[in-house]
Amino acid sequence: MKGMVVKMSNKVLVETSARHVHITEEQIEILFGAGAKLTHKKDLSQPGQYACKELLTIVGPSLRPIENVRVLGPLRKQSQVEISRTDSFVLKVKPPVRESGKLDGSAGITIIGPKGVVSLAEGCIIANRHIHMSVEEGAAFGLKDGDYVTVEADGERRTRFYDVQVRVNEAFRLEMHIDTDDANAAGIGNGAKVRIVEA
Repeated sequence: MKGMVVKMSNKVLVETSARHVHITEEQIEILFGAGAKLTHKKDLSQPGQYACKELLTIVGPSLRPIENVRVLGPLRKQSQVEISRTDSFVLKVKPPVRESGKLDGSAGITIIGPKGVVSLAEGCIIANRHIHMSVEEGAAFGLKDGDYVTVEADGERRTRFYDVQVRVNEAFRLEMHIDTDDANAAGIGNGAKVRIVEA
């Protein structure tokens, strides 16, 4: 795939991913009380993923809390807190840039709910830049799961994003996810379109 240039007309929609938390079935009762369930607020762009009404507070070694952090569903087998590099300066944590779910050796963080507290020894990351694609979309781009590409954004501040991971799954739909730091740096937001220029 090295050196392949994708046609300029092939655009990818952008979604900016703000800080959020994924929690487990056990932890929802600790944080929100016995019998608590996630409350659906709205569907997200990727099928089966949704924002919840539940909000949490996260705290790191600085003891400066970041409040009103959205919980995303569905429940997971392992808790994951996704923040931006800017957030990490406030919290005084050192999260690695990782693919979602790759949590070994990641940063610890404390999650505070209305009914209880969960302290994670690991689980806090900065999500890597990535593009979701269906199997058909991956084939159309000539890309497979795990490939890395370069993406160009023509916003107010023209930018190229390097080392963008391609994630291909039959359940995905075409969309690039970046965090708020990347979006702000490029002057783009939800609904912007970027293009893959090299793979």
